[in-house]
Amino acid sequence: MGQIIRAVAADDMIKIAVISAPEMVEEARTVHGLSPTASAALGRALLGASLLGNAMKGEKDTLTLRLSGGGPVGNVVAVSDSAGNVRGYVDEPAADLPSRADGKLDVGGLIGRDGTLTVSRDLGLREPYIGSVELISGEVAEDLTAYLVESEQVPSACGLGVLVGTDKHILAAGGFLVQLLPGAPEELIQKIEDNIFMMDQLTTILHEDGAEEVLHQVLRGLEPEILATDKVNYRCYCSRERIEAALKSSGDETLEELAAEKAPTEVSCQFCGKQYVFTPEELLALRTGAGSES
Repeated sequence: MGQIIRAVAADDMIKIAVISAPEMVEEARTVHGLSPTASAALGRALLGASLLGNAMKGEKDTLTLRLSGGGPVGNVVAVSDSAGNVRGYVDEPAADLPSRADGKLDVGGLIGRDGTLTVSRDLGLREPYIGSVELISGEVAEDLTAYLVESEQVPSACGLGVLVGTDKHILAAGGFLVQLLPGAPEELIQKIEDNIFMMDQLTTILHEDGAEEVLHQVLRGLEPEILATDKVNYRCYCSRERIEAALKSSGDETLEELAAEKAPTEVSCQFCGKQYVFTPEELLALRTGAGSES
């Protein structure tokens, strides 16, 4: 179980959220059989989605973050509920690349840089709010910062990191999102920029000292006030009823074609891998008006 710490500083001119959730990313790695670099790619997306999702107001609000950069891993998708619980997947979980020259995992190369970051917020209205920006680096945090500044006009700084052990297990995973209210003085912005520049390596702080130390290093000298600490998990909401609804939406013709194969149809959840089995009779019963047939 991971945690998100939310705090304010400088007379509430600064808002910050810090997440530490290695268990969340380890669950994703295990569920999808991710390569080390894919673990870091999806892990960063899950962490970013959790930070944004946890800030939503409505209990049923959801947020979807999608990176499509044309790299070997394909699409990277992370979905958060309003508590910050997340689920996600990548198109090619086994895709991997050699480490960069500096020894770090090449997340930008795996995701690619020729494409977009799209954030969709479903707030229970008729249509979701969707914003999109071109990818800058494919490293996720930098792209998320660009999205917040360009699409939502919020001065922001984001850092995300995943530390993968030699045995592929997740040793540390987390990050921060700091945002300033409009009109924040230039010296305050400069102070935060200097603090971030002077920070120890993010995954080292998380691994050795935890989320609170990240908070204090980002806001060094600004006396942050912690407002809340929330627990977050990797959590899938799939159910047989939801899979049935998806099958129904595919149309009667598709259901009849599947039933005609005379064998059970297996449907696997893309987020958690759980399999649901439907007999030909069950598929036919999902057709429009099937319940009224004699």
